[in-house]
Amino acid sequence: MNKLAWIFICIAPLWADGKGVIESHHAKKDVVLTADPKARHWKDVTPAIVESGPLGDAVAGHRTEIRSIWTDTNLYVLFTCAYEELNLKADPDVTKDTPRLWEWDVAEVFLGAEMDKIHHYREYQVSPQGEWVDLDIDRKNPLPGGGMSWNSGYKVKARIDKEKKIWYGEFQIPIASINGAVAKPGSEIRANFYRLQGKKPNTYRMLAWQPTGARNYHVPDAFGRLRLVAK
Repeated sequence: MNKLAWIFICIAPLWADGKGVIESHHAKKDVVLTADPKARHWKDVTPAIVESGPLGDAVAGHRTEIRSIWTDTNLYVLFTCAYEELNLKADPDVTKDTPRLWEWDVAEVFLGAEMDKIHHYREYQVSPQGEWVDLDIDRKNPLPGGGMSWNSGYKVKARIDKEKKIWYGEFQIPIASINGAVAKPGSEIRANFYRLQGKKPNTYRMLAWQPTGARNYHVPDAFGRLRLVAK
């Protein structure tokens, strides 16, 4: 093996990425969560569209829109989620983490800005009922309980439009909670965005912004980028 090839193999993991980029536009001040794409802070934001699963397969009837803005302290993400049938947890509790929330309908944000440690990232979830759970994920050195004892301080708001069969989930994520993130124009955060929808086996659906190549969302090599830009 020649020296150039050896260097490439050594640094290739730092370049591992999906092809997608989502731009998050700067807002001058923090906003009140509305879970409404028609709200003033969302109306001019162009969404990224997700209509396929983690294997790149088309998932009809579950079009998902993802929007993002940021301030000097927080990253905001809004999911607009078409659905066919909701799978909701009975007796939801929105006052604390919901263990194994991914067993029901959920939207998920995976974020990590340590480009040399792509195995370490944070996971934030919201359900159509406003339940939530945040996790500190380390694929090389898993934390006890899957990192659920970690607390990011993030906020969520959710809303279901039963007539249109769409649910909305909005996140306010402290930028300080994203390992390695810097709040300035031009900064990039490694990211992927997912949904779990419906009941197994017949109505269960998986959706992924960047395909992972497996029926598994924890594939950091497949993450795309969320880029902080000036408005």
